[in-house]
Amino acid sequence: MYEQAIVIRNDLKMGKGKMAAQACHASIQAFLHAQKISSSAVSGWMNEGQKKVVLKVNSEKELLEIFKNVNIEGLPCSLIRDAGRTQIEPGSLTAVGIGPEKEEKISKVTKDLKLL
Repeated sequence: MYEQAIVIRNDLKMGKGKMAAQACHASIQAFLHAQKISSSAVSGWMNEGQKKVVLKVNSEKELLEIFKNVNIEGLPCSLIRDAGRTQIEPGSLTAVGIGPEKEEKISKVTKDLKLL
């Protein structure tokens, strides 16, 4: 089974709409990266219904640690930096998108995170 994981910073206290927008940015950017490096995973994910899981971290440090570990594992990913036009400071790191990729590969990095 394939999935995509979105990791959102919970400490920024973004509104629900803002969090949804950041999750969408992370999802799309990670998907575009996956198309370049793992077309078979993208095809599998598309055929299986595009499962997504949204998880949370409580600091920029935790978000960057996840991003680092995802890169070490060689998974398609994205790191989202907000433009700062609405609720949060410009340049704030808000989310990481991971995959699509096989669930077991993603869970190796995200297994200790809680659902948003």
